[in-house]
Amino acid sequence: MTTSRRDGAVEVNRYVARIAARLNERVTQVSANIRQNLEADIPELRGDARTVELLGASVEGNVDTILHALRHDIPVAGIQAPAAAIEYARRLAQHGIPVNALVRAYRLGQRRMTELVFAELHAVDIEAEDRIPVVEVITTTLFEYIDGITQQVVAVYETEREQWLESRNSLRALRVREVLAGRRPVDVDAAIEAIRYPLHWYHVALVMWYPDTETSGDELTRLQRFVRELAEATDTGARPLFAAADGGSGWAWLPFRAANSAVVERIRDFAVARPEGPWLTIGEMASGIDGFRRTHRQAQAARSVAVAGGAVSKVLAASDPGLAAAALLGGDVGAAGQWVAHVLGELAADNDNDERLRETLRVFLGAGSSYKAAAAELDLHFNSVKYRVARAISRRGRPIEADRLDVELALLLCHWYGPAVLWRGAS
Repeated sequence: MTTSRRDGAVEVNRYVARIAARLNERVTQVSANIRQNLEADIPELRGDARTVELLGASVEGNVDTILHALRHDIPVAGIQAPAAAIEYARRLAQHGIPVNALVRAYRLGQRRMTELVFAELHAVDIEAEDRIPVVEVITTTLFEYIDGITQQVVAVYETEREQWLESRNSLRALRVREVLAGRRPVDVDAAIEAIRYPLHWYHVALVMWYPDTETSGDELTRLQRFVRELAEATDTGARPLFAAADGGSGWAWLPFRAANSAVVERIRDFAVARPEGPWLTIGEMASGIDGFRRTHRQAQAARSVAVAGGAVSKVLAASDPGLAAAALLGGDVGAAGQWVAHVLGELAADNDNDERLRETLRVFLGAGSSYKAAAAELDLHFNSVKYRVARAISRRGRPIEADRLDVELALLLCHWYGPAVLWRGAS
């Protein structure tokens, strides 16, 4: 039976509402704290940037809802799960994350929320006789909320998982993932027969997706059609392989009988010429089963840069100069941003002025510190390049000779990740 405070002491109600209000004043901070704890304790939740962002939205939605219920004495029995929590359950189902990871997230979230509540109890002056009733009301409400919401999101997860498995060729997709995982020896001939793809050949992997603003419900069908047309345009020696990654994105491999250095640019040209096509990242051409895995990892790494950095282009290739290094350096974008600020100082400000200075300095250093070569690449006058380089160094606040490599790497991160590693300073 649901516990209610409607018949409880007015004083207890007041204390509960006060504690909830104090936590609500920093709901974003509280939610971020819980999310960080969940990522640290549950490895399965450390997904791509979009999934992690959705986890944060789910946590904040739940925290805001429970605090609202506590503040206003709202029974939790009939509360519906926040929209972000429902969508997050669907996303985990699509990515094959075990349901027990989802359930554990709610239990650990409940524990962390309880710890934060107890910290507030110590900070609020409560009469001795009211302290235990306050604790009982809050902990009981938390338990009932988590119990009810967990049932809702698990039901959503199971429904989504069932539909997801029915909507794809589960055996083929499973074998593709087994080949990619490489956790045990693979019978290559059996795998070729199962996935109907020539693993002995040369491959170029793609990761494709549509931005959230362009979703229409038929993303997978559109992606498969795009891959078929791309395979025809690039003269593959066999049918391409497509595997759904989730409801709005997919993986693909294009097979070739021989190495072809022009394929990546042909793919880029094809994709850029189709404004209605997906966003995509391209791995480098590689051969055999190891190459099948490696080109996919490269495309995935490029996608992580595209998503975290807001994508400087609709089509990125792992072979683009500096992108592979940026992917390695940007494993923790928050930490990378702190390091960039340390290395570049005021030059790391997120504004148009400093962006021009950074790009000029990056090209200048990449051209061997040649003003003439940089001017040609940037299509600027020699003196303009010289002025901008001097201004960039001045904005940084110290010369670059002693730590030139750090400066070049920091500029590389700025180029690929943009605002994600910059700070919002004045121009």
